[in-house]
Amino acid sequence: MDLDKDKGNTKPPKTYSEQVDLYKSRNLHVENSKYAEKILQRINYYRLSAYGLTLQDRLNKDEYVPGASFNKMLSLYEFDRRLRLLLLGTLETIEIALRTHISYEMAHKVGPMGYRNKENFLDEEFHHSFLGELDSLISKSRKGELFVQHYFQNYGGVFPIWVAIEVTSFGFLSKLYYNLNVDLKKHIAMRYYNVPYRYIQSWLRTLSSIRNVCAHYGRLYNKPLTFKPLLFKEDSRQFSNQQIYAAIYIITRLLSKVEGDRFIRDLDALISAYEEDISFDAIGFPSNWKYFLERLQKNKA
Repeated sequence: MDLDKDKGNTKPPKTYSEQVDLYKSRNLHVENSKYAEKILQRINYYRLSAYGLTLQDRLNKDEYVPGASFNKMLSLYEFDRRLRLLLLGTLETIEIALRTHISYEMAHKVGPMGYRNKENFLDEEFHHSFLGELDSLISKSRKGELFVQHYFQNYGGVFPIWVAIEVTSFGFLSKLYYNLNVDLKKHIAMRYYNVPYRYIQSWLRTLSSIRNVCAHYGRLYNKPLTFKPLLFKEDSRQFSNQQIYAAIYIITRLLSKVEGDRFIRDLDALISAYEEDISFDAIGFPSNWKYFLERLQKNKA
């Protein structure tokens, strides 16, 4: 590769000071240039600038609207970072519960090793791929996980579902649930979540994607969901399934009453701390967003 030739096709790099000057040239108010430079030494210009998209002039994307400032853009970044942390911890709770529900019901309905039987799944080819991926995950966990070592040493590497499922990811669980026989999917969905299974299928796909965004420090603010969750008709009339609020709504629905109450309190505190800077349209929050979440809680035991 000719590196010198390749350089001619890219923009020249800018110093931190030049990055600040570029903001200023585009009509972004920079309250303190030295402070802005220090921020840009820790947060990549390209990453931070994504939070200024809602502050740009609609007719001229190279200009920011009057009143737009560096501190406001940074506030949006901090809000998004804290929202990711809140969701990541909450999704952990949902993921662990889901592992428990799937493994318990499979063990009792189709047996401890029923997950290896293609007859318990919808798609044989998908099941074959699933087993290959699961066996690879178990093998990779052999050195680092004591429970995996224990089953290799004492049970000849035979893993019942309640053990095997502990090496899986949220995305893997989502795919496992999707391919389960319909009767088993229906049973899990109604017993633990009191909704038809097709909603759980859709929701798990959405939440798995969001979990990956949060884990890799991606952006949630002002960004459409990759996988739009299926909503009940009455809910779809109140808010869109395009943005993060729809995911927050189904997260609340999947939590227990105690977990849901705590999540709503934490979310409310976060929104209150940043409500002067955030755009509710950019996160899909209806004006009465808290009411919809609290309404869900009233129906829980």
